[in-house]
Amino acid sequence: MAKHPKAGLAEQASLLEAPQGPPSANEGHRDRLRLRLANAGPDALADYELLELVLFLAIPRKDTKPISRALLARFGSFANTIAAPPNDLLGVDGIGDAAVAALKTVHAAALRLARAEVKDMPVLANWDRLIDYLTAVLAREKIEQFRVLFLDAKNRLIADEAQARGTVNHTPVYPREVVKRALELQSTALILVHNHPSGDPTPSREDVAMTQEVKRAAAALSIVLHDHVIVGNGRWLSFRREGLLGPS
Repeated sequence: MAKHPKAGLAEQASLLEAPQGPPSANEGHRDRLRLRLANAGPDALADYELLELVLFLAIPRKDTKPISRALLARFGSFANTIAAPPNDLLGVDGIGDAAVAALKTVHAAALRLARAEVKDMPVLANWDRLIDYLTAVLAREKIEQFRVLFLDAKNRLIADEAQARGTVNHTPVYPREVVKRALELQSTALILVHNHPSGDPTPSREDVAMTQEVKRAAAALSIVLHDHVIVGNGRWLSFRREGLLGPS
C-alpha cells in the first residue's frame, strides 16, 4: 500500500525536529569562546579569538581560526585588521564580502564609540579622549586625510568632517572652504587635523604655511583656530604645544 503524502511530510518534519546528535568540535569551540567572553570579558580573549567571534557571524559553517590567524599574520593586530581597507581584507584566503562587512561594522562601531567620548563636552578640557579618537580615525590611514573639528562657543564638538583626501604625502587644503563651512555650522572655533601615513608627525613647511593661511582667514571672521594636530602611527604633534601657531 502506498504511503499517504501527508504521512510522508510528517515523517520529514519529525526528522528535522529530531536531535541531530552532539555538537561538532567547531560548534563546541564557538560556544566556549562565547561563554568566556560573557563571563570574563573581552580581555580574556586573544586577538585571534576576538576575530573568530566576529567571523562566526559572517562564516557560520566554517572553521574561522585559520582565517583569523591569517588576518593577524597579514595586518599585525585586531585593530589593524578591522581598520584595513576592504580590498586588502579580500586578499586574505577565506575572506569574502560578508566577512569584510562584519569586520568593517566592528570598525565603524569602534569609531562611533570613540566619537561619543568627545561629543557634547569641551574638547580642550578632554584632550586625551580627543587624541584617542583622532588616533582611532586616522593613525592607520594609508593616504593623507585633512579633517576639521568645528566647535561652538563652549568648545564643544559640533562636527568632525573630512575636508579633503590626498596622496601618501600631500592633501590639498583650501582655507576659504574651511571658513565657509565654519560659518554654515555657526562654529566659533576650529581644530585642524591631518595624518602622516609615514608615521612621523613632524610638520612640513607646507603644513605650517597652510595652518597660518587658515588661521588668518578664520581670524578675519572672528573664528579662533585652537590647534592643528598631526597624527602619525602611535605618535602625534600639536602645533600649539610646539609653538607653531604663531602669535594669538
